[in-house]
This record gives sequence, structure tokens and C-alpha cells, in this order.
Amino acid sequence: MSGPRILIVEDSAMVRITVKRTLMSVDFGVEEAKDGQEGLDKAIQAETPFDLILTDLNMPNMDGLTMIQKLRETEAYAHTPIVMLTTESGEDKKAIGHNSGISAWLVKPFQPEALIETVGGMLF
Repeated sequence: MSGPRILIVEDSAMVRITVKRTLMSVDFGVEEAKDGQEGLDKAIQAETPFDLILTDLNMPNMDGLTMIQKLRETEAYAHTPIVMLTTESGEDKKAIGHNSGISAWLVKPFQPEALIETVGGMLF
């Protein structure tokens, strides 16, 4: 992995594949988790913290907001960029998300260029 390391936390295998391919096309290193609990575990257990986390909101076992709140409580992820990638587009959800420490909000379906631009803008 030559570029920044990104953790994708998403319960849809098709979305994970699409996001992974998009980010790897511009040399980002990508790891995956299928729900918030797995994402939290992978992030905390990583030898070095991920440079950015991209997560869905609604997932089984642990939702994205709960995972983000738990990550923000750790020193390693207190200031890490976190992008919410979800079908939710309501202003009330966005407000809750931003109050929880989300850096950006992208709505699915997304354009690959918008994902690359958002992620790249936070890392460089």
C-alpha cells in the first residue's frame, strides 16, 4: 500500500467493492469491515491508525454513529477524518452526524469522482 490507509465500514458487499475499487484506483490502501463493531475492532487493533474512515450509517451489530462516537473517544482517532456514506440525506441526520464528529457526508448512490475528491481533500 503506497497511499493513505482507509477503512471502509459498510454492510453492503456491492458498495464495499465499488468504494474499494474507486479508492484503490488512485493508490489509497483500503481495508474493509462489514459493520460498525467490526470497523471499531479493526480500527482499534490496527498497528498504526487509519488515515481516514469511511462508514455507512445504518448497519447491523453497531451503527455508524455509535462506532464514530466510540472512535472519537480514543486518542488515535480523536481527529481522524471520517466520511459518512449513506442513503440518508435529511438535515436532521446530517446535524446529528456532524455533532458526532463526522467530517463529511456523501449520499448514495455516489459519483466516484465525488468520493475521490472528498477523500483526497481531507488527506492532502
